[in-house]
This record gives sequence, structure tokens and C-alpha cells, in this order.
Amino acid sequence: MLERLSAALHFQDLSPLALIDILLLAIVIYQLLLVIRGTRSVNILVAMAVIVIAWLITGPGVFHLNAVHSILSKFLFFLPIAVIVLFQNQIRHALANLGRNPFAALLPRRVEDGLIEEVTLAAVSLASKRLGALIVIERDMGLRTFIETGIGLDALVSYDLLMNVFTRRSPLHDGAVIVAEGRIKAASCYLPLTTQPSLSRTYGTRHRAAIGITEESDAIAVVVSEERGLVSLAEAGKITENLNAKALERALHAALTPKSEKNGKKAPAQRGAVATRPSDA
Repeated sequence: MLERLSAALHFQDLSPLALIDILLLAIVIYQLLLVIRGTRSVNILVAMAVIVIAWLITGPGVFHLNAVHSILSKFLFFLPIAVIVLFQNQIRHALANLGRNPFAALLPRRVEDGLIEEVTLAAVSLASKRLGALIVIERDMGLRTFIETGIGLDALVSYDLLMNVFTRRSPLHDGAVIVAEGRIKAASCYLPLTTQPSLSRTYGTRHRAAIGITEESDAIAVVVSEERGLVSLAEAGKITENLNAKALERALHAALTPKSEKNGKKAPAQRGAVATRPSDA
């Protein structure tokens, strides 16, 4: 089977330099996809692709619409300049990341144990002080669209920083902290609220936002109830509450551990039960 596939794709005719060429091109394309993942840039690229397709089908041999094809041809002449202008921030960030670690695309991302420990310690401490908090942790699906709604930080995840962000007098107290790529990217972020019709009306805004972000993405959200001092974890549109430190740490490990490392391992049982009716905002 593999021999037939190789013959059909002419792999045997490829030289080592050609294979290196293909590999480098794949890395570049992968890095570009990482740059635009989870942002509004995807919509812009889709619009550009629609224009290119329209230019192709209005040309000679298809629909042959001379006026439309001529206008689109002139527009496509300036398309490279438009790409540079529209994506200048993303291009700059991509080049900076490439300069720091040229082989980042070849290495799988791994969640640091320190991140889970810091988030767990902060959540339990905030709950003991009856300080409300909402911490969202990115997984495979990008959250840059929501990160852009908050105050940019780009700081290491630490207990001290999380405690200071969610103190009552902090201007960043309202909203969510978003953690991506092992760092706190932004605080005071706006999140979509869940619209589940079966959800109890006693759920506050913080819990509804935690459920909402996990419905629109594969992220997970740690919620601390301000009124009852309970720690919760939202994932895939569902929320598990009344978690102690050990249960929260196990749940975060289970949610953030790569699938390749889970093979052959049985996930430990989680403590805590699904809360019935939280009442904090």
C-alpha cells in the first residue's frame, strides 16, 4: 500500500534537497497558521481567498466577465501590500518568535507543571479570602480574539500576580485572566456568556462567562465564587464545582496533558461534585 502511494506521488523521484525544501515550506505555512489562529485575521484571509476565487472564475474560459475580471485584476495587484499592512503586527510577532527559537515549530508544546501549581494555589487562596476570580487557560484553539478585549500583560503565571489582579481594589479585578502559551497574556478580558436555556438563572455572570468560553472554544476555565468561596472548573460547556486543591490540580492535569501522554494511562478520579445553584455574580 505504501509503495503504491509513494509511486503515485513520485516520492522516489524526490532528491534530499527537494524533501528539505518541502519540509521548510511546511514549517513556514505552519508558523503562518499559528500567527493567525484564534484571531480576526482568519476572516480577512477568507475574504481575500474569495476575491482570488472570484478573479479565477470570471476570467476567460469560465464565465468570462470582462469588467469584473479587470477590476479584480487591479485589486490583486495591490493585494501583497494590503497583506503587509493588515498583518504587520502578526508578521512582527512571528519574526520575533522565530528569532528567539527557530525550531519552535518542530517541538510540541508542553504545559509546565508550575503553571498548574500556581493556578491551583491562587484559586484556593482566593476562595479562602472570598475574592472572585476567573482564569481561562488556552488549549489547542486560539483565544487571541478574546485576549484583545483585555489589558495586555504577557507575564509569567505566578501566585502573587494572580492574587494582585483579583484583589477588590485592583482595576483588573473585573473580567477574566487568559493564560496562553504558558503565560498570562491579558487580564480584565470580556468573555461570551452562555445561552444554555436549561441553565439555572441563579448562575452569576462569572460562571456564565466560564461556561460560555468553553462552549465557543476548547479552553478550560477556573472560577472562584466570591459569595460562597468555592472553586469550580468549566470545560466543554459543563462546570464542576466544590473542588479542593488536590481535585483541582488533578482536573487541570487531566485537561492539559497532551493526548499522546494519556495513552495507556487511566485518568484519576476527580473529587468534587457538580454544584446545583451558584449564586455569585
